[in-house]
Amino acid sequence: MTTKSFLQADEPASVPPQREPNPRQRILVVEDDAAVRRVNTEVLIYSGYHVDAAEDGAAAWDTLQLNNYDLMITDNDMPRMTGIELMQKLQAARMALPVIMATGTVPDDEFTRYELLQPARTLIKPYTFDELLEAVKEVLFASNQGREEIVPPPNWTVPSLPDRLQP
Repeated sequence: MTTKSFLQADEPASVPPQREPNPRQRILVVEDDAAVRRVNTEVLIYSGYHVDAAEDGAAAWDTLQLNNYDLMITDNDMPRMTGIELMQKLQAARMALPVIMATGTVPDDEFTRYELLQPARTLIKPYTFDELLEAVKEVLFASNQGREEIVPPPNWTVPSLPDRLQP
């Protein structure tokens, strides 16, 4: 799914222009809360990434079968398939994909039980846009060590978000 869009005549002028995504930096956002999913997706798109979104782990798994991603940001407590279950499926399928677990509560017991099942980073809700973008930058940089250099998006931080994106 392409997330690039253009301003339409009926859209408010406060909508920021879309940045060209780096085609090597594709992110899948997995979140069952529609508002959090929308805001995270918009912040990442505004920062220059190509972003797809899924409403739960099961939908994310279907999406992962069709597309390649550089990073997945997932909640844990979701219907149909949790973030942990999604990470287990990734591991079983030998899909090397870094994961940021963005959740309200860290599933420490699950991480202890499955020692090899560790996210690259964990963000505890509520987190700021800057914390999200810093985690994304850090994980993408770490996952690309030893490979060709990947140029970061032109805007790592969001200097001022439109009112519609303010928390």
